[in-house]
Amino acid sequence: MQARIYQRPKNAMQSGKALVDQWILDFAPAQARQPDPLMGWAGSGDTQAQVQLTFASAEAAQDYAGKHGIPAVVHCVPPRRLKLQAYADNFR
Repeated sequence: MQARIYQRPKNAMQSGKALVDQWILDFAPAQARQPDPLMGWAGSGDTQAQVQLTFASAEAAQDYAGKHGIPAVVHCVPPRRLKLQAYADNFR
């Protein structure tokens, strides 16, 4: 079971940056999702897809994965570049 480690993204619907310092370890799906014959909802028998662990740092997540023998891939977030401009720049 392969896992990926990534940093929680900023919520696009809010201006705050709460919880963006957390790192998440989640597992890749082992089975494809299939529609349920009765209701039509998508689902699978893979319970590992529901597990999402949070850590304070990427190193802590890597240590956990290494301790439990989970092969993990770390996805680093590129640094954000802010475009600073004044309101008056809209009228130039």
